[in-house]
Amino acid sequence: RSVARLLSAVRSFYRWMHRDERVDVNPARAVKSPRLPRTLPAYLDKRQADTLLEHAATRAQSLEFTDVRNLAMLELFYSSGLRLSELRGIDLADLDLVAQQVKVRGKGRKERIVPLGDHAQRALRNYLVKRDALLAKHKDSATKPARGAVFLSERGGRMSPRAIQHAVVQLLSAVDEGAGLSTHSLRHSFATHLLDAGKDIRTVQELLGHSDVSTTMIYTHVLKVAAGGTT
Repeated sequence: RSVARLLSAVRSFYRWMHRDERVDVNPARAVKSPRLPRTLPAYLDKRQADTLLEHAATRAQSLEFTDVRNLAMLELFYSSGLRLSELRGIDLADLDLVAQQVKVRGKGRKERIVPLGDHAQRALRNYLVKRDALLAKHKDSATKPARGAVFLSERGGRMSPRAIQHAVVQLLSAVDEGAGLSTHSLRHSFATHLLDAGKDIRTVQELLGHSDVSTTMIYTHVLKVAAGGTT
């Protein structure tokens, strides 16, 4: 990656010199970029996913706001394969718990509709009750609460990306501490498990919001490695 970045800078430099007639030819044009190794995404196997969700559900039995909220976030990440920014940006108007679907805004502000699983729907219903109670508590607060946002901090504001990541990573550490798992690992798990269950790759591409199916194809490599094959 460092070599590729430096080569890009050299190409730009020679392109400018050639355009400014400081050199007769641009030798950098003939230099090929190094092929970057394709790293497979970290993901949870089905046993780990079950353990993680059971752990979060047990914590949510405390009925504490943060525990109930964190279970809802976890279920939504795994149920719908969302990016962190997509989950953070969800507003109440985007949720349809009757039809079990949610509208999200992906990269380039492209909108798509993704389904919600039964567990995610139930966790969200329980959380929204806690959310309403929190907003009622902060109705006279000097800090204006984010009433349109679904996922709130204890102060009533829309959660920051860092706060969401921290909450989820804490739960992930109960599955495999030190494995480097993140919110994106849940998205990878969602895609890998769907393909493993025989879902069509074009369907998975649409659910993930990938503009190019080649991006989705990496999950087929993950399955080959898990099965002991080669990429």
